[in-house]
This record gives sequence, structure tokens and C-alpha cells, in this order.
Amino acid sequence: MKPTLDRRMLLATICAVTVATVYVAQPVLTQIGDDLGLAEAGLGWIVTAGQIGYLIGLAFLVPLGDMFDRRKLIAGHLLLAATGMALAAVAADLWLLLAGLALTGLFAVVVQTTVAFAADLSAETERGRTLGAVTSGVILGILGARVLAGALAALWGWRSIYVALAALLLALAYLVLRLLPADPRDARGGYGAVLLSLGGLFRERLFVSRGLIAFFLFASFGVLWSGLTLPLAAAPWHLSTAQIGLFGIAGLAGALGAARAGRWADAGRGSIVTGSALALLAASWAATGQATWSLWLVVAGVVVLDFAVQAVHVSNQHLLTAAHSHRTSSVIGGYMLFYSLGSAVGATATTAIYSAAGWAGSSVLGAAFALGALTVWAVDRRTVQTLKRNSTTSPSRIT
Repeated sequence: MKPTLDRRMLLATICAVTVATVYVAQPVLTQIGDDLGLAEAGLGWIVTAGQIGYLIGLAFLVPLGDMFDRRKLIAGHLLLAATGMALAAVAADLWLLLAGLALTGLFAVVVQTTVAFAADLSAETERGRTLGAVTSGVILGILGARVLAGALAALWGWRSIYVALAALLLALAYLVLRLLPADPRDARGGYGAVLLSLGGLFRERLFVSRGLIAFFLFASFGVLWSGLTLPLAAAPWHLSTAQIGLFGIAGLAGALGAARAGRWADAGRGSIVTGSALALLAASWAATGQATWSLWLVVAGVVVLDFAVQAVHVSNQHLLTAAHSHRTSSVIGGYMLFYSLGSAVGATATTAIYSAAGWAGSSVLGAAFALGALTVWAVDRRTVQTLKRNSTTSPSRIT
């Protein structure tokens, strides 16, 4: 069944809201710490709790989409994520806050179930276009979370962020049951078989190459969005948290502009789009690296970087879901493991490098990750071309 415009918007909104639950704490960590009387050393766990839950969910919950009705699965996971947000909103102690955020992170992987469902609802000729629209919601949630959190916290305090997200998740669960079609699945083989199938993906060239590209891609993305606050808050700018959050708008412009990448993928140009976008990603760091003296160059670099990241991300998912149309949930969940690991490595590395070599060092690191992704793409493309030549000259050698 072809997804209508209303359904595409609903699926994109689910992605935006649920992924925002993992990121909204970042701009208001200090406010949360002051309210709960937490030491600065303990603040990192507030972000980490949700990310740990998310990583577990990618491995053990997303494959359920290949077994059960994804309409019901999405609605159920949204309800459980809302429960986690409610716990975080009323938490008076750190342990309850962490429990709520971990629970939300665990079920925030409904994003990947939603992306896989969107791919299966689409005709083959429109899969890329649908994925481009729906995954734009992911970037919207990651970047928009910073703007939303800053605004709500300034008006009504940090707890209002979690109250608002809980309400949105509940509303989305209702709309999913009302607007999305039933999705009966064949659960034969059991959960263990599905997990073994997921493990088998790591022996496939296409999956591993796209996963490695995603790792380097989101490591570069993590370097920017976890580290950019540092030079902008320092001399000569001394920007406030709210002002730094506005740079997310530039990122949104770039990411939303890349929605057309899905149409290019539908036209069979996914590989060219990936290589070109990765070259742009590496080049964007030449502009973003000038954060110590030019904010306009930073804005330009942010737009290009987020355009490139979204274009590659859509192309990767288009290729993987087309190649594994019978198990889209498992392949998306496995692919996103690389995404999560890359984001974590980029976020951790940028602060360490910044303390030693400043923003120039972080920028070199971000560009190096981008070049790593470009190298994987080039090697994989050459491998594919070699296999095609061999299959033409000596078909018996190809198994």
C-alpha cells in the first residue's frame, strides 16, 4: 500500500519526536544538575542512560518488526517511551531520572521500525523518496531538540520538556492506530532465528560497507554537534546556550534540502550521490573549522555538512532496504548500530581533541572521519566494478 502524504508526515513526525527524546537533555544538563543537586561529574550519565537504552533496543527490539504487526508495535513502543518521559518529568532523584531516560531510549528505537515500515509501504520506484521524507524527521528531531529544549526550559523549566514529549508520544500512538494500515507478519522461525539472521548480515559486503560508511559519517557528525558548543561559547564569541542552539536551524536547512537525495536514489544514482556527498562532507570542515574567527563560514559549513550526512544516510538505507526487502527491520536496526557507535566515538573524541589542540584539531578529526567514509565508498565501488568485470569474462568464477 502506497503511503499517502498524511502518512508520510505522520511517520516523519514519529521519527522527529522519538529521536528528540534522546537528545533534549544535552542543552539543559546544567539546569537539571542544579535542580537535583547533582555533581558535575554525574551529569554525563543523564545523556548516557538514554543512549545505552537506544543501543540495546537497536539490537534486541528493532528485529521484532520482522515478526509482528508494525502498526501495533510502533504504537506500543510509543506508549512505553511516553512512560519513560513521564518518569523523567517527575523524578526527584537521579536514579529515577536515569531509569526514565533509559526506558525511553530503549523504546525510542521505534524510529527504525518506522523507517522500515515506510520502506515497505512504498513502491520500489518511490522508496527513496519516502525514505528521504521520513528520515528527514530524524535530523529534524536531533537538531530541533536543542531549540525546543532551550525554549521550554527558559519558560517553564527542564521538566516541561519531558511533559511535552510524553504528551506528543501519546498523541502519536493514537494517530498510528487510526491512520496506519495493519501489517500482518509471519512470525515463523521465532525470535532467535531473527537475531541469528541479523548476525548473518555482518558477513555481507553491501551491509558491512554501508555500515562502515555510516560509522565514519556519524562520527564526523558527532564531532561537529558535540564539539561546536566549545569554540562558540569561548572567546571571542561567548555565545549563550540559546544562541548556540540557533545554529541547529542552519543544520535543519541543509538536512531538509537533502530530502531530494531519495529521488536520486530511486533514479539509480545512489552510489554517485553517496560519493559526491562524502566529498562535500570532507570539504565542509574547511569552513566549519574557522569557528574562531567567522560565524558565517560556520553557518555555511553546517548547512553543507548536514546536507551531505542526510543525503548519504538516505542513499544507504535505500540500498539496504531494496536488497533486503524481506527483512527491512533487521537490516535497518543492524545498520543503525554503526550509526550509534560512530556518533558516540565522534562525541567522545571531539572533547578530548579540543582540550589538546583546540577547534582546529577537532576540525581535522571531523574531516578525517569524512575521508574515512569516502575511502570505504571508493574501495567498495572498485570491488563491485571488479566483480562485474569478472562475471562478464568468467561467469563460472562468481558464486
